[in-house]
Amino acid sequence: MPAQVCVARIGAAHGVRGAVKLWTFTEDPFAVKDYGSLSTKDGARHFEVASARQAKDHLVVTFKGIASRDEAERLNGIELYIPREKLPATDDDEYYHADLIGLDAMTTAGEPLGHVIAIHNFGAGDIIEIAPPSGATILLPFSNAVVPIVDISAGRVMIELPREIEGDAPERDSSVRRPRESGDP
Repeated sequence: MPAQVCVARIGAAHGVRGAVKLWTFTEDPFAVKDYGSLSTKDGARHFEVASARQAKDHLVVTFKGIASRDEAERLNGIELYIPREKLPATDDDEYYHADLIGLDAMTTAGEPLGHVIAIHNFGAGDIIEIAPPSGATILLPFSNAVVPIVDISAGRVMIELPREIEGDAPERDSSVRRPRESGDP
């Protein structure tokens, strides 16, 4: 199966005629109308946008074949995908998340770190998640300072590991003593 890219997620029903709220993950929200058939990740269901209009932070759309509120309510939460090749070309230093997933991750010194399993954005910028051969995944800022090289054709990203990661506690030196507080022995 060709690489799939999630371009939208269906939300709650809107009105009584089968419309739904739709959150798009495209630069132009209305681009979902131009891609033709949108499918579930497994390809079992297909949807075609019949109409779309802008709402506050989402679109309100109707899909061909969905005519009632009951039918629309059953769609809540479905993610919609298209084949990667339907997306427009990217500019230099722009990447689709789907292009990064699976790339090898190496330090700038050439040491293997693992492979990219996800790109997240929790509101403060993109974060790259790397799965090492063993142990917990590594979450790092997806910035030019931390990821200076993305080489899709070579199948790798180069990582400049930060010297200190916030929240890491330096090892405590047992020779350093804290001042006594009242009640200390």
